[in-house]
Amino acid sequence: MNRFSKAILVLCMVVGTVITAHTQGSQLAATPPMGWNSWNHFDAKIDDATIRAQADAMVSSGMRDAGYVYINIDDGWGGKRAASGKTRANEKFPDMKALADYIHSKGLKLGIYSSPGPAGTPACSEFESSFGHEEEDARVFAEWGVDFLKYDLCGLQDDMAKAATPEDAQKVMADAYRMMQLAIKKTGRPMVFSLCQYGIASIWKWGVSVGGNMWRTTGDVEDKYTRMAELGFGQAGLARYAGPGHWNDPDMLEVGNGGMTTEEYRTQMSLWSLLAAPLIAGNDLTKMSPDTYALLTNREVIAIDQDPAGIQGDRLRTEGPFEIWVKPLADGSKAVGLFNRQDDFIKSGEIDLNLAELGLGEAVQVRDLWKGKDLGLAHGTLKSEVPAHGVVLLRVYPVKASR
Repeated sequence: MNRFSKAILVLCMVVGTVITAHTQGSQLAATPPMGWNSWNHFDAKIDDATIRAQADAMVSSGMRDAGYVYINIDDGWGGKRAASGKTRANEKFPDMKALADYIHSKGLKLGIYSSPGPAGTPACSEFESSFGHEEEDARVFAEWGVDFLKYDLCGLQDDMAKAATPEDAQKVMADAYRMMQLAIKKTGRPMVFSLCQYGIASIWKWGVSVGGNMWRTTGDVEDKYTRMAELGFGQAGLARYAGPGHWNDPDMLEVGNGGMTTEEYRTQMSLWSLLAAPLIAGNDLTKMSPDTYALLTNREVIAIDQDPAGIQGDRLRTEGPFEIWVKPLADGSKAVGLFNRQDDFIKSGEIDLNLAELGLGEAVQVRDLWKGKDLGLAHGTLKSEVPAHGVVLLRVYPVKASR
């Protein structure tokens, strides 16, 4: 190959790299969405003032600067349709467009909630659903300035129950979600499409085919360690279905709602980050404790979740109550979570990590992400003392690519 041909080849490689980078950067939900949702803390007891206060707190607390950008209004906003069929908010939200403008003025994005139940079927809390009004509702959402739609399964269960086979029931769901995705696309406004479908019929296998950017792989999370652990550790084996633009969603964060200990909340934040799960906070942002703030805004932990390679982590192995989870990262390092699931709160447990299992070479550099501390060069077996219901979260670098 002559010098001219080599030059052309290099130029093509550079242009291709630039185009690829631009495509990834402009892709909707290129990394797992981060934000806040009203449901876990406020249920349907929400109004315009509450949402504005949460938006204000997201900015003033520094959460926006840490990556949280979506303010998602869950169930409780909807009212009766106009005679024309146009969707309307209830009296607690007198001007949804003004609310959206306010949120956008803060450098944030607005999310909203609906469901695909058949016409006349209410959503979870008795408000109107979108089935049969997909284009009208999507158009209104776009006019308001909505950036994220959580589309719940509420109202569709009766039609699914009438289906002759499981395959027919899946088709009922898929068709309903596809109709709304097409309606969103028709508006021309980008909206993250979140399928709140509880993991029924292995949605991770077909969620992307109906335009989902994220899909629930589980039932609802609760502010209890047992339920959170059931959902989070139950994600083993689903990594191949996630990636840039389409994410497995084990439901929202409970960090700061008071039902778990700091160690247990640290476990959720660590596990969700290893899973490349959407990080959607569900606490009252106006009343965060220092511990809650520190858990939600640890930049090194968030970087694991938001890693541009978009690879979901998976379980490496278990040993009794101990589990080791690993997530490959774009720079060649790996995030490693050492989890102690034993129920005895008095005791901690020693977890042995055979570093050779990571495939990074005989010697590695190790950093503890929650302590923010370099542990130095390591080889052989790394022993870590992990509290019950707790975690040690590490970032492990091959020596040749150490920082």
